[in-house]
Amino acid sequence: MKMRKTIGTIIIAALFLASGVTTGHCERLKDIVSIKGVKDNQLVGYGLVVGLGGTGDAKGSMVQSIINMLMKMGISVSTKDIISKNVAAVMVTADLPPFPKIGKKIDANVSAMGNAKSLMGGMLLLTPLQGADGKVYATAQGAVSIGGIFVSKSGTTAQQNFATVGRVPNGASVEKEYGYDIANSEDITLVLRDSDFTTATHIKEVINSNLDGSYATAPDPSSVKVVVPAIYQGNVVGLINKLEALDVKVDIPAKIIVNERTGTVVIGESVKLSPVAIAHGDLTIEITQTPQISGPQGNIGAQTDINVQTDKVALSKVSGATLGEIITSLNKLGVAPRDLIAILQSLKSAGALTAQLEIQ
Repeated sequence: MKMRKTIGTIIIAALFLASGVTTGHCERLKDIVSIKGVKDNQLVGYGLVVGLGGTGDAKGSMVQSIINMLMKMGISVSTKDIISKNVAAVMVTADLPPFPKIGKKIDANVSAMGNAKSLMGGMLLLTPLQGADGKVYATAQGAVSIGGIFVSKSGTTAQQNFATVGRVPNGASVEKEYGYDIANSEDITLVLRDSDFTTATHIKEVINSNLDGSYATAPDPSSVKVVVPAIYQGNVVGLINKLEALDVKVDIPAKIIVNERTGTVVIGESVKLSPVAIAHGDLTIEITQTPQISGPQGNIGAQTDINVQTDKVALSKVSGATLGEIITSLNKLGVAPRDLIAILQSLKSAGALTAQLEIQ
């Protein structure tokens, strides 16, 4: 009987600190900020999908919902008259874009709530969609398109993807408008998608340089407030259009993302690695048991032998002030991604890695 155990070893030595400058690149302002107050809003509603051909919710679970729907239409029915499995209760959701106009069409998402097997071929009945304030902003209705298949016959079923979720393309119609008078605003606030003091300062400087004045201020790392110049009073949309096209230098934090579940390592451009020596290798412990017969009674025992083998281990110097240098240095080690994760963690603990190590 043999048992093998492999242990990866990492030795850190000869640590020397190195310095470097922070790098960055330019992005359009439009791609790194949003306008405060200009955002999507989520809508939700409870609806019924009909015409499912026996793949709807189980008998009895939809009776009250069907009765309530028919009562709104002025139709009175008895609970014993409703035995169909062609109906499914669904939650309907949609994203309402900023500054919607009445009559605008948006997509609606449909998800089964009960034990329906499939929504294939179903039709969503008129469903009011409410916002977080409880007001109805849109109504949805139409044929449900699904990306899955569910087939059942004679006790045998076949399924591909999920057949209990679907989409009604352009199935929701906006019924209520919302927003504010942005065209006549006295100031606007740009919200950074990634908060950063340096980037916020760069945005402020670029805007002030472009507008030839001190119109922009950065009250915090997440936003930049811009006072509307007199020339753009009543035409804030034109000002936003001009600002969105500006190129701004974006400061990239030194960060390494490590996903231990998948063995993925992502190294940012600003990461620096101080000169350091690393040795790695495999320690193999082999335990062997050999049956033996001993004594006049012929007792059966076992002899255990332990053999320890260590592969050749050599120190390798790694360093790098740029991303390319770091990749070249780490590739010389010839380690697998999961071994590289352990090495990066040890480098961080030793202080040789100038970066934020984020483990997911």
